[in-house]
Formats: sequence, structure tokens, C-alpha cells
Amino acid sequence: MANSHLDRGGEDPLSPRKRPRQRRSAATVEVILDGAARILEREGLERFNTNVVAAVAGVSVGSLYQYFPGKDALMAALVRRDAARFAAEVEAAVAARPGEDWREAVSRLIAVAVGHQLDLPNLARILDFEEARLPLDEETEAAERAMLAAIIGVLQRGGEALAGLDLVEAAADLISLSRALVDAEGRKSAPDREGLSRRLKRAVFGYLTWEAGAESGLPNLNPT
Repeated sequence: MANSHLDRGGEDPLSPRKRPRQRRSAATVEVILDGAARILEREGLERFNTNVVAAVAGVSVGSLYQYFPGKDALMAALVRRDAARFAAEVEAAVAARPGEDWREAVSRLIAVAVGHQLDLPNLARILDFEEARLPLDEETEAAERAMLAAIIGVLQRGGEALAGLDLVEAAADLISLSRALVDAEGRKSAPDREGLSRRLKRAVFGYLTWEAGAESGLPNLNPT
């Protein structure tokens, strides 16, 4: 049910108390969320509470509570903001350029995935965990569908090179494959961005050219 996570007072603990309508109010919300993100990246969940967020953001606790009823609402807002930014980056990455080979768009998607996880690795890891913990299923599923559609759109440009693939299945597999490698690297104390990019390209293009290995310069190892 859409309102199953309302509290006893009828307030949704995951939604902002009010939406900023003026530029100044929107700026205040962004400052609060930036403060929350800094705490999570530098100190983790242990010190994540509304008092600390307000202090780091340089606003009063009262100002924070005007917009967010508690730390779960703050966390949900961070998850939503992160998802929106990632979606915008993906949209820009998949946009077709005149005369461009489809592999270039795939390479940009890989760069977006790596940057999203490793620019602020602690924050990214925490938001992944919190996204799964909080009841944001509908929003998460919508984001997954958008990501799937974006990748399918890129693969459709592959033409004959990808003719042997079920593009829907391939796009879903590439999401799972990339997420596994990126998340594993993000958990390391010293993530290797260049190494991750290289391994992701090897895995993604290896998968995509399995049916026609000559396209990637690899032998066709398909046993059938």
C-alpha cells in the first residue's frame, strides 16, 4: 500500500515535511543534504543524526525539522537525490553522437558507473544499503526500469554486431555484472578506479561479443 509507512500521527517519516518553493528554501535543503552526505562519507552512520547534520550544515535544528521529520527522511532524500543525479548522468552518457560507434556509449556508461561508486565510496555504499532498508521499492523499481531502458537503447545501436543477443536479457545481465564488480571495488579500503574500469570493460565487452568474438578481437569461445 502506498501509505503503509505512515507513522501514528499520519506523517510519512520518509517524506519532507514541506517542499521548498523559493530559491532560498531550496538552497537551505541542499545545504542540509550536503551536510548529511559529508557526515556519511567521512564518519559513517555512527554519527548520523539530525543534531550533527544541522551543525555540519550550519543551520539550526529547527530549520532542519521544518523540512525533515527525522533522519530516515533525510536518508530517503539523499537516496532520491543520488538516484536523480545518477539518472541524469546515465541519460547524458547514452545520448547518441553523430557517427559514433555504440561501444563509445557503453564506455561512457562504464565511466559513469565507476565514478558514481568511487567518487564518494563510503557515501555510495551507505546509500546502497539504506535504499534496500527503507521502503522505497516503487522508486527503486522505477529507477531500475529506466536504467534497463537506457542500456537497451544503446545496445540496439549495435546492429549486426549484437544480432545474436536477447537485448533485454543482456541489459539486465550487464546491470547485475557491473553492480557486482563496482560494489566489490567500493568496499575496498583503497579502491582502484583505473583497474575497475579496465575489468568492467573486459567483462562487459566480453559478454557482448561472446556470440561474435571477432568483433572484439577475441576468439569465439562459444562451445555451440
